[in-house]
Formats: sequence, C-alpha cells, structure tokens
Amino acid sequence: MGIAPAADWEHDLASVLLTEEQIQARVAEMAAELADEYRDKHPLLIGVLKGSIVFLSDLMRRLCFPLEIDLVCCSSYGHSSESSGEVRLRLDLSKELAGRHVLLVEDIVDTGLTLSRLCDLLRERQPASLKVCCLLSKPSRREVDMQPDYVGFEIPDEFVVGYGLDYAERYRWLPHVAVVKPEAYR
Repeated sequence: MGIAPAADWEHDLASVLLTEEQIQARVAEMAAELADEYRDKHPLLIGVLKGSIVFLSDLMRRLCFPLEIDLVCCSSYGHSSESSGEVRLRLDLSKELAGRHVLLVEDIVDTGLTLSRLCDLLRERQPASLKVCCLLSKPSRREVDMQPDYVGFEIPDEFVVGYGLDYAERYRWLPHVAVVKPEAYR
C-alpha cells in the first residue's frame, strides 16, 4: 500500500492554514525561547506519539545544548475527528522522571482532556519541573483548564492535518498544516 494518488487526497483539503515556511520560522523562534529556559538544565523532551514526531524532530535539532528525548503514546481519537474523552496509554516512557526538567512536546491541544490526563500521570513521577510545548492550540475547544506553556500557533476550530497531524493515519507527511473539508471526515 503506497501513497494514494493526488486525486485521492487533495480534494479532501479545503485550504492551507500554515505554510511550511511559517511553521519553520515559528519553530526556530520557539527553540530560542526554550534555550533561554533549558540551556543549563539537561531537559528531557517527551514527544507524544504519533502526531508530535515531526515537530519534536525539528524542534530538537534547533536546541543546541544537551538534552534527552523519550516518547509516550496515548490516544483519545482513534479513527475519529472528535476526542472520545477516554485516554488510553499505549506506550509508556523508558526514562525516569524524578528530579528531571521535563518538556512535554505535543502537536495540538484541542479539548485538553488527553494532555491534562497525561500531565497528571507524569506529575506522579515527580519531575523537577513539567511544562508543555505544543505546535497548535485551539483554545475555543478547551473542556478543561489546560494552558500550554509554549504555543506555536493558536488556530480556529477547524479540523487540521499535516506536519505530523493525521486523520485516520493519512496526511501526516504534508509539510504544511491544512484544513480538512468537513465532508471528508463526516
């Protein structure tokens, strides 16, 4: 099974919300902000799979100081465009968090339910600090009091894909963030 021909996927996209150039410029700015805080702390960056992997990769390449990474996988979407509200931990961390400065790297914060539950689980492991860095935030969709510490872009309540974000495992490879037409996921 290969990549579907353009005709099979391009018609699902309504518009490009963020270009590759806009994303890369903001990632560079965020890396500079993070360097100010973490340069001397040997932080642990935790990427939330699968969506954050592109953002995490680009971000860590711009952080020119010692750091470690780990990955966690949790889900509340499955093959839907709406969060189920039920958070499932599918892959746990391989590193100890106690006493570490931890930066949780997420692709998008929507309702905040998944991220809030994940942060609760991580705090139980007693890190020295825990902050959240996300590429995209939809504050209008929040169902819990969850405000990321570092935000790339605040976006409107649109279903988006690309730059690691998917719909049913499609579109992750796009270098930009695009809005999906509602008829494509209903």
